[in-house]
Amino acid sequence: MAEESITTTLPTPQNQPPSELTTPDESKPTLEVSAVTTSTPETETAAEKPEVAAEEHQPPKVTETAVTTSTPEEETAEVTPEEHQPPKVTETETASTEKKELGNEKSQQEEETARIPQNLGSFKEESSNLSDLSDSEKKSLNELKHLVRDALDNHQFGSVPKPEEDAGNAPEEVTIWGVPLLKDDRSDVVLLKFLRARDFKVKDSLTMLKNTIKWRRDFKIDELVDEDLVDDLDKVVFMHGHDREGHPVCYNVYGEFQNKELYNKTFSDEEKRKHFLRTRIQFLERSIRKLDFSSGGVSTIFQINDMKNSPGLGKKELRLATKQAVQLLQDNYPEFVFKQAFINVPWWYLLFYTVIGPFMTPRSKSKLVFAGPSRSAETLFKYISPEQVPVQYGGLSVDPCDCNPDFSLDDPASEVTVKPGTKQTVEIIIYEKCEIVWEIRVIGWEVSYKAEFVPEEKDAYTVVVQKPRKMKPADEPVLTQSFKVNELGKVLLTVDNPTSKKKKLVYRFNVKPL
Repeated sequence: MAEESITTTLPTPQNQPPSELTTPDESKPTLEVSAVTTSTPETETAAEKPEVAAEEHQPPKVTETAVTTSTPEEETAEVTPEEHQPPKVTETETASTEKKELGNEKSQQEEETARIPQNLGSFKEESSNLSDLSDSEKKSLNELKHLVRDALDNHQFGSVPKPEEDAGNAPEEVTIWGVPLLKDDRSDVVLLKFLRARDFKVKDSLTMLKNTIKWRRDFKIDELVDEDLVDDLDKVVFMHGHDREGHPVCYNVYGEFQNKELYNKTFSDEEKRKHFLRTRIQFLERSIRKLDFSSGGVSTIFQINDMKNSPGLGKKELRLATKQAVQLLQDNYPEFVFKQAFINVPWWYLLFYTVIGPFMTPRSKSKLVFAGPSRSAETLFKYISPEQVPVQYGGLSVDPCDCNPDFSLDDPASEVTVKPGTKQTVEIIIYEKCEIVWEIRVIGWEVSYKAEFVPEEKDAYTVVVQKPRKMKPADEPVLTQSFKVNELGKVLLTVDNPTSKKKKLVYRFNVKPL
């Protein structure tokens, strides 16, 4: 069977000189050197970087090439699509044995999909832009504002007037999440949340608002925000990055409660469960106050629930605390969740969903997304760019507290699907004297990886930056490497996937002019 090669050129900066992209000439002499290689987050390796010579100062150009694995003697058929098209890989037939493996893999994935519901309905977030409201919604909002004004004038929210104020004449001054209920550019967006939570039933929305204000006063929320509460739950609940639409992302890691010491410290008695609830409310309040309540702003959060190694439904204390927290959120924090993603979902969670599913509204169901262990990273990437996803969930982002001198959350990453039995080559064309640094990972590895620099000069040596290395699932999740370049050429990053499973390749690079 002939080897098939498909080359796709990604969009590049303007004013770049044209360059013909071809498979490197294997007849070229090869020079083996060591590149500076680091890994995230476990290991770091450093070696001296070779220096080569260059001409023009232009940004690098990236090409992704998918090559079907075949014997060395077979010819290569190359097709070059038009520029500015996304990467494209052609489906190819393989030997019957591999077909069978592929069929088994497909059936396993289909079984997981059948067992674990994915997105439970189409959902488009309601706009916070006031101009997008329908006439009936605008009418409901105006009616609620009038009722709120009357309630403030008559002190129906229960606040105690200041001594210098005339309790009979001065209206109440009530704020929620740092926003006044009226006479503020952000007030309408806050009131809209209560309207949407009650399907635009104005009187029901006012009742919910009054109850929320009373609960916040009884719970002393404004004082709680500034308290210095001590807990060991920074790995259980944390904010990290934003999704593709700008929503901040909150991670809930239930597997941390497998630690018996942490579990008992958090849930063993009523007093500890109350403290847990207070810390969670404080965390939520601080996160909400960073949202944008202006018209058209981002005022919701993307919630991710990691179910890996979760203690499950058998832990009575966790179940009680969770039930109490969920009830408080439903009653007092309306419309703050953009989407709820459950990842690494185990089989037992289906039992839980079977119980609660029938009681959920279609609108609530449409916000839910489920993914089993094998599809978790892929599912996250649909909503969150890889550079924003933490390393432990398949992305490239390290803990914000750690120092990464080469990359930040603002440095975009690219993702490519490496199909079974194919090689994927990323070509980075160099137009300037520079040091290029890249990060690369394949989710779950089980592939071979190599890197080399091919000079444009025909008789120059090809430099082996990284020998072919078989990467195992237990290896470091992210490789960081660098190479110093002093002449025109290209860096080739090649991933060979010999397995019967498709793989997700994620990479990014930065160029440091010399």
